[in-house]
Amino acid sequence: MTKDEVPMSQDGSNFKSLQERVGNELREFFILAGYLYVCFTALAFLKASILRAENIDFARWAFAAIKAAVCAKFMLIGRAFHIGEGYKAYPLIVPTLYKSLAFVAVVFVLTAIEEVVVGLIHGRAVADSLAGLGGGTLAQAIATVIILLLIFVPYFAFRSLGDIIGDRILVRLYFERRR
Repeated sequence: MTKDEVPMSQDGSNFKSLQERVGNELREFFILAGYLYVCFTALAFLKASILRAENIDFARWAFAAIKAAVCAKFMLIGRAFHIGEGYKAYPLIVPTLYKSLAFVAVVFVLTAIEEVVVGLIHGRAVADSLAGLGGGTLAQAIATVIILLLIFVPYFAFRSLGDIIGDRILVRLYFERRR
């Protein structure tokens, strides 16, 4: 086989479509992780500012990047399982809110599972691992869910619009100069 030939699978199709899918998934991951990173960094900055006013140091900036990557991974896993794929015939607000709520649940459940697994690896009890979920108190967990919902709604609004008019047109509308 020459270097210009594309490897063939057993059914005769080439791997180019696989490469394109992987490339698209990576692009989607980096876009989503970047969006979440900006949101989570803004929240970390707000928290640091509030705590600094009370003379409490807070410098968990790397946490925003790690949490953004983990949430983006969880969201792509949820999308691969077609979570929130209903209500496409309804006005855009309906699938947007449905997907946002569904993915808040997905991220919350997968984060809980991740915390339990990490806790078990470090010898902690399940209850101890889940105690810090969402901030540690019920009020903080509710606030975290609301903030995640507020972050997810614009993302899924753009995704829903992109599903209707096409991602390329959506990108052109936002990033190309109008004539």
